[in-house]
Amino acid sequence: MARSLRLPTTKVDPSVNVLDEIVSDQLRTDLPELAAGDTVRVSAKVIEGTRERIQVFEGIVMRLRGGGITRSITVRRIASGVGVERTFKVNSPRIERIEVMRHGQVRRAQLYFLRKRVGKAATLRERRPKAQAAGAAAAGSKTKARGSKAKATAAKAETSGSTAAKAEASAQTPDSKA
Repeated sequence: MARSLRLPTTKVDPSVNVLDEIVSDQLRTDLPELAAGDTVRVSAKVIEGTRERIQVFEGIVMRLRGGGITRSITVRRIASGVGVERTFKVNSPRIERIEVMRHGQVRRAQLYFLRKRVGKAATLRERRPKAQAAGAAAAGSKTKARGSKAKATAAKAETSGSTAAKAEASAQTPDSKA
């Protein structure tokens, strides 16, 4: 009895493709890059009775969850000394827009530790752009690499090399001592 080395074939359900098409139509393309630790301003439409208004909620993104159409963010802010967290469906038509105010530097995906912090302790350092951080490291690398002996040697080299320039400068200026 020889076994077949073929893998079983599965039929592709056409309803899944239709669902993917519907979902892709509902995904928003105007969203900025979001990450945990970012300070965002979310403008959400709020319906109160017959009136509709836009409510702005500004805070720190604590977590991003889901993918595709189900993607959501949890935003935390301190209002009147009380921590308020609100979860928004990112692709919802009720979200007018999301603006990133600043990018925070974090090493976690979920920032639940912020719940225990109040005031200045609840703030995060700002993440620098990679190009700027690389440029600053390259510019300061010469001074950081030099030790005290290297600095002294460099200073001596500068002074000895410029003795001719000093002699010319003293020859041009009148001597007040004489």
